[in-house]
Amino acid sequence: MKKKISLLGLILILVLSFTGCGKSETTEYDQATLEQYAEFVVQNFEAMTTEQLDSFSDMRDLQLDTQLMNVGLPVDGEDFLTMISSWEAAEEECGAYVEHGDWTMEVKNDGVSLTSEAKYENRDADIVFSFDEKGNMESMDVSAHYSTGEILEKAGLNTVLGMGTVFVVLIFISFIIYLLGYIPKFQEKLANKDKKVEEKKEAPVQAAPAPVAAAEDDAELVAVIAAAIAAAEGTSTDGFVVRSIKRRKSNRWN
Repeated sequence: MKKKISLLGLILILVLSFTGCGKSETTEYDQATLEQYAEFVVQNFEAMTTEQLDSFSDMRDLQLDTQLMNVGLPVDGEDFLTMISSWEAAEEECGAYVEHGDWTMEVKNDGVSLTSEAKYENRDADIVFSFDEKGNMESMDVSAHYSTGEILEKAGLNTVLGMGTVFVVLIFISFIIYLLGYIPKFQEKLANKDKKVEEKKEAPVQAAPAPVAAAEDDAELVAVIAAAIAAAEGTSTDGFVVRSIKRRKSNRWN
């Protein structure tokens, strides 16, 4: 009995030991430092003109990374250019930046984010900065606030555009299928045309018969008529010439 109790106690100790080892350490973030990075980016983006912001894209990767390192901003050059694009897109959508409120930090599995509600000329928006586990800046997103009517209007427009695109594609496919029905007829027409050309080439050319027999018959008829006229008139055939022969209707044999 004592052995069983000792065995159960040992198992309980092992379970508690494994449970303690399985606990993960939570990464602690300095919110004040992260807010300083976010404020530095917002203030500099607000103060810069569009030409100054676009000039960063003309820098080489090493030059941009070195400049960001010199100012103490923990961000990669490529991520920094993406943040500039997000800032410019937000001003095009919401108008010029006015101000923003306090920052709210949210810890995630792969890092932390800072969120602040900002005011622009045309509409409000949320500015969100994302940091990795080491505190390096990864991105900045600006999400504009839309009313329910605007959201429904955008959703309806997207639906109409999507369905319209689908119908246009279906109509185009139907037109292609309709044209495919003419292909066999077109091929048959070409085949018949080629066949006629080949038959025409193979057929022998027959010369038109010369009207010799008809000419000889007319000459004999003229001689007979001339002799009959000469006998009736009591003259010779030298005194006249028969140029044409016309049959009278009354004398036509039935």
